[in-house]
Amino acid sequence: MSELKTNKISTNDQNNVAIDNALGLKSYTTAQRDALTSVAGDMIYNSDDSKVQVYNGSAWEDVGAGNTFSLNYLVVGGGGATNGQGGGGAGGFLNSFGSEASGGGNSSLDELGIVKGTSYTVTVGAGGSGGANNGSNSVLSRLTAYGGGYGGDFSEVGQDGGSGGGGGTSNTGTFAAGSTLTNLNLGFDGGVGVSNSLTVNRAAGGGGGASAVGTAGSSGTGGNGGAGVASLISGSSVTYAGGGGGWGGTTGGSGGSGGGGLGETNPNDDNTSGTANTGGGAGGGAPKTNGGSGIVIIRWATSSATITVGAGLTSSSATVGDDTVVSFTAGTGTISFS
Repeated sequence: MSELKTNKISTNDQNNVAIDNALGLKSYTTAQRDALTSVAGDMIYNSDDSKVQVYNGSAWEDVGAGNTFSLNYLVVGGGGATNGQGGGGAGGFLNSFGSEASGGGNSSLDELGIVKGTSYTVTVGAGGSGGANNGSNSVLSRLTAYGGGYGGDFSEVGQDGGSGGGGGTSNTGTFAAGSTLTNLNLGFDGGVGVSNSLTVNRAAGGGGGASAVGTAGSSGTGGNGGAGVASLISGSSVTYAGGGGGWGGTTGGSGGSGGGGLGETNPNDDNTSGTANTGGGAGGGAPKTNGGSGIVIIRWATSSATITVGAGLTSSSATVGDDTVVSFTAGTGTISFS
């Protein structure tokens, strides 16, 4: 039975508990602590670790400022595929590092607050598979970078996504590109396809990128993919989330900087997929090419914490100055810190 010992108990008119002397928590070694039958909310002093600890219902956690730290991140969704002509849209782009931009013309986002001992989900979005397929979302904890929209085929508009896909063409009419989802603000719209009775004068729109719209097709020249955004979070400047170029009756559109695929010059079947781990959109054309897979990169002060990467994730780690940088290039799983 627990026993409370005190010299005096009296009322307090401030609606709280007042203690004249220091509060002494029961002291346990780690072995003694682990032998306890504990319930959520139990608090002890760990004499081995020299820390106050609380039981959260499944594990003991340190109490105090040393149990939390800030994490910088870059989260890029998978790029959109092409369904035939329009360039695929780039994956959404979320960035908190330094004063760098985030997608859709937004400024740098807030760092992520991390609690040691807590598991956080990481998912690297796959690029859209050739055809009418958007890229898959990338996830870091509560943050989601949406996959890019796919590029439209003959007489088809581009699709919504992290960035919009480019519009296709026709022998009559004009087909507008899909626009990005307005509440996401992660990228830009794809370009408009140009229609004409002559194949050589038709041109599809380029896919939208993280920092610019995809351009419209024009007089047989496919629209260029929208540009991506560069980041130094990995320790060197890398550009991500470029839109795919559109199909052209005479000249294919260029892929946007940041892994966007090249649009086909009809009838050469020379369009290319988005680059892996950039979130680049697919280049429009007869081979229904794929969007590039996304990426998740995190960076924090090495002295603040040590990471544990769970099964299911493909990752690599590097040291940049006083920071640790971990890049996740495939899979889904959880991470935690101690």
